[in-house]
Amino acid sequence: MTGPREVIVEADGGSRGNPGPAGYGAVVRAEDGTVLAERSGFLGDTTNNVAEYQGLIAGLRAAADVGAGSVEARLDSKLVVEQMSGRWKIKNEQLRPLALQARDLAAQFETVRYEWVPRARNAHADRLANEAMDGAPGQDQSTAAPNSPVRWTGATGEPTRMLLLRHGQTERSAQRRYSGRDDVRLTAIGEQQALLAAKRLSTMEGLPGAPVITSPLSRAKQTAQAVADATGGELVVHHGFIETDFGSWEGLTFPEAAERDPEVHRQWLGDSSVPTPGGESFDAVLHRVRKGADELIARYPSSTLVVVSHVTPIKQLLRLGLGAGPSLLYRLHLDLASLSIVEFYPDGLASVRLVNDSSHLGS
Repeated sequence: MTGPREVIVEADGGSRGNPGPAGYGAVVRAEDGTVLAERSGFLGDTTNNVAEYQGLIAGLRAAADVGAGSVEARLDSKLVVEQMSGRWKIKNEQLRPLALQARDLAAQFETVRYEWVPRARNAHADRLANEAMDGAPGQDQSTAAPNSPVRWTGATGEPTRMLLLRHGQTERSAQRRYSGRDDVRLTAIGEQQALLAAKRLSTMEGLPGAPVITSPLSRAKQTAQAVADATGGELVVHHGFIETDFGSWEGLTFPEAAERDPEVHRQWLGDSSVPTPGGESFDAVLHRVRKGADELIARYPSSTLVVVSHVTPIKQLLRLGLGAGPSLLYRLHLDLASLSIVEFYPDGLASVRLVNDSSHLGS
């Protein structure tokens, strides 16, 4: 079936508390106004702007699902419209990966136009976002409209939902030093970050009693223990999610490593197959992370679990969820104690729901 050449995407998101319980909604319409698809979902506690971006992302995905060639995106968020149109800079680090994700999705269409509309003209998407916040926390509400000529053909079945939490601050991270296999512990700030992240996770749907998977390194285990204490989940150590082995660069700053091994460092920054001196490559990390993810999906089908790990393994899990290439490793920023969410479906498809959310830290 040939899809519509041009569709209208109406998208919205909201947060009760900003940050607070948040949800998004999106509607795809044909040019004559016929509803082709609806999407909505609960995001946990986050900000209005994050929710607005998630609504746009969901709407663009839905437009692709119905086979659209061009999109007119209508939002009541002036910030998202101006940033996606390239007229405003994106200063908030939390929004940059979401904007990048939206731009990657937009690139598959012939054209995407962004239009600001008053809230009264965005009532359908607003209703879906509020229903997501009201009715089904943590559950995606993706549906195709009953009378739509195009049905949802995406992921099927109940996913294994992984809430990816980076560990809190250590002395190495505070000093911006390579921190791989050395077993450094959290600072006092890192311990507080772990508690704040645990508090947030304890309020999310499906988390009480959910397994808490952790890297074997102390900084991750300390963070994971705080989560397990708050949610009542079983703590499970998994070596597949340990940080990259940085070899002889361990403990060095970026400039120090570049000065020590200039040619290798240059190659390593652009080629994921190049290992660090005496360490491992990002491709090797991907291999063990993929194996670890497959093990978790097989062990915890259709379940929610927390995975507490490090920068590179979390990026690799998001890369698997997005089906992205290695360039993601060099372009994506993940804050300390930040939360991301990826879902892996039994049919082999996946969906990234959240990236680098640190609103629970209050900064």
